[in-house]
Amino acid sequence: MSEAALFVAGSDGVRLTVRLQPAARRDGIDGVVGLADGRRALKARVTAAPEGGKANAAALKLLAKAWGLPKRSLAVAGGAKDRTKSLHVAGEPAALVARLEAWRRDLESGAET
Repeated sequence: MSEAALFVAGSDGVRLTVRLQPAARRDGIDGVVGLADGRRALKARVTAAPEGGKANAAALKLLAKAWGLPKRSLAVAGGAKDRTKSLHVAGEPAALVARLEAWRRDLESGAET
């Protein structure tokens, strides 16, 4: 069985799953985790509270900064009120997957986020 892809190319960008911990002590990206359903998710934490979309906005800001992308290119596509969310990153799919996979490899090798 092959490992599930973290970044999935679509017609207008890339989708990924994020496991978010709101109201954390500090903002950060902790790596990739496996979910019970077999999907892989990026594990992130934000200090913002999970109320009124504050944690979602903080997560999008955190990821946009880490990836060097404008915040407007990221959106919550599903699970807005859940800890496990589906995100959409708008842009050219092949270029985004290559860029995000390179970032993931750096993250897993211990580079700072």
